[in-house]
Amino acid sequence: MRLRLVRFIRWSLAFSSFLLAIQPACFSQPSSQAGAAGSANSYDPRMTFAPLTLPDPVNEYRSGNGAPGPKYWQNEADYEMHADLDTQSHVLRNDEIITYTNNSPNPLTSLWIHMEQNIYRSDSRARVANGSRPRRRAAPDDEENSNGRTSEGFVLDSVEIERGKSVSKAETLIDDTRMQIRLPEPMAPGGSVLKLHIKYHYQIPGVWGGRTSWAMSKQGPIYDMAQWYPRMCVYDDLRGWDTLPYIGSEFYLEYGHFDYFVTVPSEMIVAGSGELVNPKDVLTKAEIERLETARKSDKTVVIRSAEEVKDPASRPKSGGTLTWHFHMDHTRDAAWSASPVFVWDAARINLPDGKSSLAESVYPPESVGEDAWSRSTEYVKDTVERFSRQWYPYPWPAAINVAGFSTGMEYPGIVFDGIDDKGKELFWITAHEIGHDWFPMIVGSNERRNAFMDEGFNTFIDIQESAEFQGEIYGPKRDSEYSAGGEPADTILKVLDNPAAPNILMPADAYTWQLGHPVSYFKGAYGMVLLCEQILGKDRFDWAFRKYIRDWAYKHPSPSDFFREMSSEGGEDLSWFWRGWYMNNWRFDMAVTAIADKSLTIQNKGQLVLPATLEVMYSDGTKTRIRVPVETWESKGELTWVGEKAIASATIDPDHVLPDDDRTNNTFNAK
Repeated sequence: MRLRLVRFIRWSLAFSSFLLAIQPACFSQPSSQAGAAGSANSYDPRMTFAPLTLPDPVNEYRSGNGAPGPKYWQNEADYEMHADLDTQSHVLRNDEIITYTNNSPNPLTSLWIHMEQNIYRSDSRARVANGSRPRRRAAPDDEENSNGRTSEGFVLDSVEIERGKSVSKAETLIDDTRMQIRLPEPMAPGGSVLKLHIKYHYQIPGVWGGRTSWAMSKQGPIYDMAQWYPRMCVYDDLRGWDTLPYIGSEFYLEYGHFDYFVTVPSEMIVAGSGELVNPKDVLTKAEIERLETARKSDKTVVIRSAEEVKDPASRPKSGGTLTWHFHMDHTRDAAWSASPVFVWDAARINLPDGKSSLAESVYPPESVGEDAWSRSTEYVKDTVERFSRQWYPYPWPAAINVAGFSTGMEYPGIVFDGIDDKGKELFWITAHEIGHDWFPMIVGSNERRNAFMDEGFNTFIDIQESAEFQGEIYGPKRDSEYSAGGEPADTILKVLDNPAAPNILMPADAYTWQLGHPVSYFKGAYGMVLLCEQILGKDRFDWAFRKYIRDWAYKHPSPSDFFREMSSEGGEDLSWFWRGWYMNNWRFDMAVTAIADKSLTIQNKGQLVLPATLEVMYSDGTKTRIRVPVETWESKGELTWVGEKAIASATIDPDHVLPDDDRTNNTFNAK
């Protein structure tokens, strides 16, 4: 489940004072953890430091160092699509060809396909499970337009299998948001190929569609087209076919090459994932020239101005339709948006090794403004350039920000944000959604099972963007409520404080509304901060995290792969952290409990351990700081430290960088 990012930023600021009614987790907690939440010190080092077996085993597909194994394999799905947008009836028709390659070592007797428009059917699992409404809506407060709205979902006109020169009707079974194609002959392992021909149509939902929708802006309609085609499920070495239904959480998809054609009324501008292949067919001469200027400009260049939106001369022909052709390589998905009222601007993105891409923004005239969408392309450009330098080079020919009605949502090379967004909120949401091009668009983790691997990782990197953009004019971004050298992660303390709260490794759809963001976004991001700033240090963390990204670009890592890679490349056995922060919801509480002349006593009172700083003030007015490593607690819960002279006071975690549940016991003054 995803709220619109702007809303959860505001909500998170108040979360520390909000007492949640936390529901029981699906994972049982150790019985001693209940005691750890009380006043007694029930810390048990045997639980925290016991040998850890990660969920996914090491084998020839996945190595002990966290990298893909020597025989790692991955299937491929390439798409050719010819779509037609009917703006009178708000229907999309598509002729889809999927070229599927079985690189696995197994013969495949059937193929599974996501049918995600079926979430809007009246009998969908999601509608019943979520109380007769879509789980993810663009307008959560618009009950009148959200409740009770349904469609028929994907309506299949034909499904055929092509093998060699033979084409036959497919035997299909549709179950909720999945379709099984039962093959007359198995697909052979090791690289066999077949093609699926799927012709279908569907009614495009209104704003109640959430991630896909159409609605009227002040001057005309905007269509945000996502989950618009049947998409191959992933067949992997972990589960075989991964067919989790679409309940509201996000996606897990195969990589491939996309070639798609979108036919729309001629007055429309289309923005789509990938590269526009035929600009001469769909743009005016002036727009083509401006686009070429933008490819060489670090300043935003207007391709189509607000004044030109109502000017027929801003389109290459009047009446009829135009077909826009887009192409994108090595991607797991493609989305697009279309409107007759789009203002359009762009600028060059400077990438490592002298390469470049194009930052673009499309938005209706009411979004124009220097405190609003007129700066969107600047935000896109800066975000992509910074993340490319810091983590991994951006691989695609364009990065596009769309102002529409399916707000706060990301797809490869294109994101959908809000028409009314402006100022720091527009910057924050742009950086966050564009950041998803790295997680999970480049590093293709399973969002439905492991939300922290996209939302947590991305929240971690987009906060860095806010801290560095133009001298932190929009920072600090506090959606996970931490700041190095500042206040602690107070928004997640209520989660850590209750042993019944879910752990990070639960499937995304299993989180309650109240806990989805605190756990997957905030706790996920804060875990990365702790790794970077408190456990490994920035140098080791950056080295390990960059290698993880390189190793798993365009592949499918699991949490076990991430854990192994960060431990191996970071040079630390981090089993205690994976167990305490990710596999359990353990509480962290360190305390200074006694001072006697030159000695002091500190205790680890919670089951979670973290390295900490101890600040000691001597009676003569001098002070010192001591780093307390996690190894301190491998066999005990209490430490007596002896200084050089009489101690006046001591404080554990003086900079408030750790999620300490009880700060009243962090400082002790000698009598």
